[in-house]
Amino acid sequence: MRRDEPANPWRTVASERVYENSWISVREDSVTRPDGEPGIYGVVHYKNVAVGILPVEDGHTFLVGQYRYPLEQYSWEIPEGGCPEGEEPLQAAKRELKEETGFEAENWRMLGHAHLSNSVADEYAVWFLATGLTPGEKRPEGGEVLEVRRVPLGEALEMAMDGRITDVLSQVALMSHALQRR
Repeated sequence: MRRDEPANPWRTVASERVYENSWISVREDSVTRPDGEPGIYGVVHYKNVAVGILPVEDGHTFLVGQYRYPLEQYSWEIPEGGCPEGEEPLQAAKRELKEETGFEAENWRMLGHAHLSNSVADEYAVWFLATGLTPGEKRPEGGEVLEVRRVPLGEALEMAMDGRITDVLSQVALMSHALQRR
């Protein structure tokens, strides 16, 4: 904590894990709120770091389309995946790019990092630019039915801005890249 940041105004009285699987755990905390009143706070803990990859070649990127179960809708997004504890995010990004698109990249650069939904979850994400692409065979996981589409970067950015891409990791990766190119 920096000196100019206020101290935590919340006090945790008790904590109970109410759900857990391979990817997340959910806990409910009994708390004293900043106003002094008792309350509860639900927290979703993500066991993996989210990694996103913006593959770029000749002014184009490659988007992955898939049905997203929690949203009950189809989603276009950059290649993404999870980085389990003990794996470096860059290694996970390389693995995910290969799995989802078949591509391997010669050049990698981290574009940014962020917490994705910090009011209820601790999910942390890192996103990379991948260039010098070599095509290969994609190997999606059993729960993935993926379509890969080559899209001009400008169009992909428009999709992020007008709501055709709603995935936040895809949005920030596209915007980060556009801002860094200015």
